[in-house]
Amino acid sequence: MSSNTARKHNLGYIIRICAVASLGGLLFGYDTSVISGAIDALKIYFNLSPAETGWAVSNVVIGCIIGSLLSGEMARKIGRKKTLIIAALLFTISAIGSALANDFTWFIVYRMIGGVAVGLAAAISPMYIAEVAPKDYRGTASAMNNFALVFGQIVIFYVNYKIAQGMTEAWLAEVGWRYMLGSEVIPCLLFCLVVGFIPESPRWDAMRGRDDLALATLSKISNPEHAKNLLAEIKNSMTRDGHMQKQKVDFKRPGAMFIIIVACALATFQQLSGVNVMMYYAPTVLKNITGDIESAMFQTIWIGVAQLIGIGIGAILFDKLGRLPLMKTGAVGAAIGLLITSYAMYTQNPGYLALFGMIFFMIFYAFSWGVGMWVLIGEIFPNYMRAQGLAIAVSFNWIFNFVVSQSFPMMNEHPYLLEKFNGAFPMWIFAACCVIGFFFLIRYVPETKGVSLEKMEALMLAKQHQHKSI
Repeated sequence: MSSNTARKHNLGYIIRICAVASLGGLLFGYDTSVISGAIDALKIYFNLSPAETGWAVSNVVIGCIIGSLLSGEMARKIGRKKTLIIAALLFTISAIGSALANDFTWFIVYRMIGGVAVGLAAAISPMYIAEVAPKDYRGTASAMNNFALVFGQIVIFYVNYKIAQGMTEAWLAEVGWRYMLGSEVIPCLLFCLVVGFIPESPRWDAMRGRDDLALATLSKISNPEHAKNLLAEIKNSMTRDGHMQKQKVDFKRPGAMFIIIVACALATFQQLSGVNVMMYYAPTVLKNITGDIESAMFQTIWIGVAQLIGIGIGAILFDKLGRLPLMKTGAVGAAIGLLITSYAMYTQNPGYLALFGMIFFMIFYAFSWGVGMWVLIGEIFPNYMRAQGLAIAVSFNWIFNFVVSQSFPMMNEHPYLLEKFNGAFPMWIFAACCVIGFFFLIRYVPETKGVSLEKMEALMLAKQHQHKSI
């Protein structure tokens, strides 16, 4: 990156506002992973069947689907900032309510409210970051959201471990899980305190005709001359035949369906990698091998650390090497990690081979699909359809999150599959999906490194025409 490029932008300001938006990602990770340490206690407290256990974990994803579907219209009508504020309030309500619930139905209700918050944050945080970060820093800035997401997961893994350390199973089943779920109130309050201080997305301001506010924010991000040129480029990208475009998806517009399908497929393949089995069920999987829940919860922390390391690698390399090389390498590495884990499970290896496979998977997943999926779906949509297009793609992500998290305990505890494969069968399915995702990248996804958001539509159209000509 040239020194002239670096001088054009106020990196300190960009980092600050992206860091605040990334707190939505931190709560995303914290909220979805807190259940991993509490699930065995919840099974005892509420006397849950395998299907109900899956529902206790996956119900939050229904809320996520609702939140992600709502996010497009909310972000379009009231803005990115106000939508993040609403998400912060919903996170807080969910944390308090689920920790105090005495009835399984109310527990589900409050967890689902948290899911709505996650769905909003999962769509809006990367959208906001993509719209405020300059093109030469967009990959790194977007990785901040993933870094915060994984950091939130590691924090709750550690918190869960410390709460469980030295405690009896009976105590955990009675009150321990409440401390785990209630601990989320602390980061929720922090998000509520700081989210009001970030500016609105300048691209949303420009779409709403608030050019003075858009220019003011762009001038804080870049120098005034560059800000004026960028605002003119943004306004030009939002006009067609001399008229301002509607801020809605035009499915009849050439290339629109292709862009949506590519984004939805990326979001789907990320979930079919099986990553959330590692996040939601890692203690359960490792307990089946170690026989000790406390040891399994401690080992889960290292899976989170591995993901954080992978995110750091992705943050450094995404704007240097490009999106596709890392995504393809990660797909292959993730498949290998899953096969190592499945071998340990199939042979019932009591050592650290399963943990090694999970860590291997997580590093490769994190620096590729963990970062790249969110970067790509945040940037491949044209300005006029970004809010609604992202909402659709993130909805697919959550739909398949639900499919995986709901079906895994049923496969994992199915008598025939358990007897024949010792829990390895689901891992083989996820490994196959990683391989299919590799070939999807080669055929349908263009390299977006260094491409401005205003030129992304032309790039995607060129890729579509290239595919049709094959």
